[in-house]
Amino acid sequence: MRIVSLNVWGGLLHEPLMRYLVEAEADVLCLQEVTRTQGAHPDWLDYRDHGVELPQRANLFEEIGAALPTHDAFFSPTARGDLFDGEERVVSEFGLATFVRKSYPVIGQASDFVHGEFSAGGWGAHPRSRNAHCIRLFDYEKGFAITIAQIHGLRDIDGKGDTPDRHAQADALVKLIGQVRKGDERLVVCGDFNVLPGSVTFDALGALGLSDLITSRGHRDTRTSYYRKEPRFADYMLVTPAVEVIAFDAVAEPEVSDHRALLLDLR
Repeated sequence: MRIVSLNVWGGLLHEPLMRYLVEAEADVLCLQEVTRTQGAHPDWLDYRDHGVELPQRANLFEEIGAALPTHDAFFSPTARGDLFDGEERVVSEFGLATFVRKSYPVIGQASDFVHGEFSAGGWGAHPRSRNAHCIRLFDYEKGFAITIAQIHGLRDIDGKGDTPDRHAQADALVKLIGQVRKGDERLVVCGDFNVLPGSVTFDALGALGLSDLITSRGHRDTRTSYYRKEPRFADYMLVTPAVEVIAFDAVAEPEVSDHRALLLDLR
């Protein structure tokens, strides 16, 4: 089984991103910062917030789904707010997307907020609401179930250090996993955590038997050249001992976002 986790940056690097998502041939894709806009609109819209303007692919969720017809698609929005087509406001959703190859049935799942609540009337105040999605799959060939959870951790303008909100976020993630996972079966947790190595997040997940593949395998960078700040840790992939890791990488090339894709082959 191949799992890819990636913050897709709203589809800003659309052409190489779409090519990579197809060519990676992942069985499960755990994607953060995915857009979904109902109705007919231009392919690109603008996100504007306090002087920041960033192009967003208007309907990235549908585009990825069309490019991966062999996968089931799940969308977990965090908020519904305004993007812009010139001066016209266009209501759009933003959140997590999970794509699962149809040969792996989804036999359990849960999605919930790990910080804040769903915001239907705008993007919300900072630090904005964040959620997680947890699925339980069955591998017919190998004859076992596996639980996979992804998270987009909260962003704090003061940095990636531990805060009471991040303590609560870690506890909420562990609770969500407990709603889906059965016993001590195989478990993978991934995403853009927005925390530093040594965070209490890893203590909470360690209680589930999870260990991090980024730091334990010597990776020191989960960002691409499009990100020019320090520190350069944001994304993580954790596994329990029952997960046999065949290969793992924080993919440096191709660059398809300001985050690197995390690619795990397991059995």
